[in-house]
Amino acid sequence: MNKSDLIDALSTKENLTENNASEIVNMVFDGFTDTLKKGGRIEIRGFGSFTVREYGSYAGRNPKTGAKTQVDSKRLPFFKVGRELKDRVNG
Repeated sequence: MNKSDLIDALSTKENLTENNASEIVNMVFDGFTDTLKKGGRIEIRGFGSFTVREYGSYAGRNPKTGAKTQVDSKRLPFFKVGRELKDRVNG
C-alpha cells in the first residue's frame, strides 16, 4: 500500500472526498515528521513505535571507485514493530 492507496481507502471507507482524505493523511504524516524532527517518539499501541537514532561519522568507501571517504554523522528514523502486529502477520 502506498500513500495514494491509503487516501483512496480512507475516502471510500469514510465517504470523504479525495481532497479531504488527502488533507487528513498529510496532516498525520506532517505530525509524525515534526515530532521526529524534534527528537520525539511516536507510539501506536498494537502497531509499533517510531524513534530517531543518531549515527556517528565513520570512514566509508566508495563502492564504484574504492576511494575512502568520510561519512558525516546522521539521524535516521527507526521503526520497531509492536507485538500485536507481529503476531497478526505471523498468523
